[in-house]
Amino acid sequence: MRIETLETPRLLLRGFQPEDADFAIGMWNDAEIGRWLSDPRLEDIPDQAAYRKDIENLGEAMDCCHMVAVDKADGQRIGTCSFVPENNGRSYDIAYAVHPSQQCRGYGTEMVQALIDYARARGVGAVTIRIAQENAASNALARKVGAQVIASGSYTKGGTNEVIPDFLYELKL
Repeated sequence: MRIETLETPRLLLRGFQPEDADFAIGMWNDAEIGRWLSDPRLEDIPDQAAYRKDIENLGEAMDCCHMVAVDKADGQRIGTCSFVPENNGRSYDIAYAVHPSQQCRGYGTEMVQALIDYARARGVGAVTIRIAQENAASNALARKVGAQVIASGSYTKGGTNEVIPDFLYELKL
């Protein structure tokens, strides 16, 4: 699912392209970031070629809008984000990741706020975010944009038996 490029004060959120695969794979498999994702670790993926092809084709997904955040000033990739329309488009479930070298600079907040603004402009009633309970920074970001915990649960890290407790946040729009 592709949408127009979204703009924040410092970022452009553009559609995921095949040449973004190395950036995304590297970031999502970073020890710090990857531990919070449900995706399997690279070493737990049996068919690396198929995985890479799947990542290269994320921009063509019909059920999810995958985007890359780039710095408007220099074009450097900052992170990734996505949303999945749910409940017949009445809500969006969003996800985001900021490259470790770019964290603690407010980029995550800009990315999330851009997705919230996009959803609000389309009449979406709510945005949800699933966050590992131990991910303090991401939990703080969700609260910063006004989201509130509405449920707790867990997910299993792909390719493992590791169960990670999480919170489901919601922001009514």
